[in-house]
Amino acid sequence: MTTFADYSEMIPNNIDLNSDRRLKRALESWHPKFINWWKNWGPERYQENEVYLRTAVSVDRDGWAKFGHVKMPEYRWGIFLNEQKNEGKIGFGEHKGQPVWKEVPGEFRGPLRRLIVTQGDTEPASVEQQRRLAATAPSLIDMRNLFQINVEEARHLWAMVYLLMAHFGRDGREEAEILLDRRSGDPDKPRILGAFNEQTPDWLSFFMFTFFTDRDGKYQLGSLAESAFDPLARTCQFMLTEEAHHMYVGETGITRVIQKTCEMMRSKKTDDVRKYGIIDLPTLQKYVNFHFSVSLDLFGSEQSTNAANYFTQGLKGRYQEARIKDDHKLESNCYAIIEIENGNFKTSEVSALSAINERLRDDYIADCQRGVDRWNKVIKDAGISFQITLPHKAFNRQIGNFSEEKVSPSGSVLSPELWDTKRDDWLPNDADHEYIQSLMTQVDEPGKYADWIAPPRIGINKQDLDYPYVRMQ
Repeated sequence: MTTFADYSEMIPNNIDLNSDRRLKRALESWHPKFINWWKNWGPERYQENEVYLRTAVSVDRDGWAKFGHVKMPEYRWGIFLNEQKNEGKIGFGEHKGQPVWKEVPGEFRGPLRRLIVTQGDTEPASVEQQRRLAATAPSLIDMRNLFQINVEEARHLWAMVYLLMAHFGRDGREEAEILLDRRSGDPDKPRILGAFNEQTPDWLSFFMFTFFTDRDGKYQLGSLAESAFDPLARTCQFMLTEEAHHMYVGETGITRVIQKTCEMMRSKKTDDVRKYGIIDLPTLQKYVNFHFSVSLDLFGSEQSTNAANYFTQGLKGRYQEARIKDDHKLESNCYAIIEIENGNFKTSEVSALSAINERLRDDYIADCQRGVDRWNKVIKDAGISFQITLPHKAFNRQIGNFSEEKVSPSGSVLSPELWDTKRDDWLPNDADHEYIQSLMTQVDEPGKYADWIAPPRIGINKQDLDYPYVRMQ
């Protein structure tokens, strides 16, 4: 493996693909099918526009990407593995301290394939969810950021397809084909995870998705980056490098919405800013409630035999496993979970192995809260008395202990009847969606922005804010 990718090849890579002719042929055969999917299900209408995109060229932290205008179908999707870390030793589970696996052990072939397929399925799903957003982009820099995320999610698909084809034979090649056959929201062939079948109909939803759901991706990738299966670990380690930008787009996007809202509230001396074409803070809170709760479900049930097995077997660790102060085997460790009994919350100590999902979810919640704190500082600095809050982890859940429960954002257990009367106060309703949609008009002049969002603080790659990030035709 080299640090830099070979861009003279059809499929840029740093894995010496030329040394495995069978794998190379399989990937090159999959390439035109991928391009066909991209042209039909990638960003709508903008395939011929030149976009100012970064392209990964190396796994070296210094100068790992280059920037330049390129038409998206001509983007160079590559395959990258980080350099090996941890001296090539497994960091957790029953195999802790043993050499990492270069190939898939036969007994773990099935579960590893499921993990890779599930991760791989999320990548094209988000592209499909976002394919129509460019038509209502609030600025060219936002449109560019959307396209940057789209091409990188597609590159992450390539990363998973490489693993499937390189290590799972015919089964892997068949799974790679199916990844292009499922569609987000399709009733007959939906994507595997529920959140990736939800619509992303507007830019407020997009910013929420990239803040909350891509952050789930950060923690899932971080767990897979600990895997004893070395190619998976090193692939995910590099994917995390690109994923950071996606969350940045979400956090700064919401920050800019809040800035614009606060400016209008101060200038007009009113909380009712909808009549000025601005997103009001209570509506923004509803969107936070929805996207946060949907993303919590992506971690799975609070107690999971599968998650325990994945950990014990060394397939999937915890986020930043090496930084956790325990024995990394969890044979006798406990972890606190909450559940509802007789209408009240109670805390139970359960096996830490069975609560791997919940530990990851709690890490995620703490990370989300840090971003929300930064949003609230913007509101406070504007002199406005309002706080955005994360709803209780039991709110609006479809998976796990709370899937059959009705819980308010503040954590009150409710009857189904009371929930029905209050739902529209807590989650976006049809009127909210219609209002947000009414604001969605494209702004395609360099340096100009939609009325409902503030300009970003800085441009991309030291470019000016009025730089032509997308060359419009």
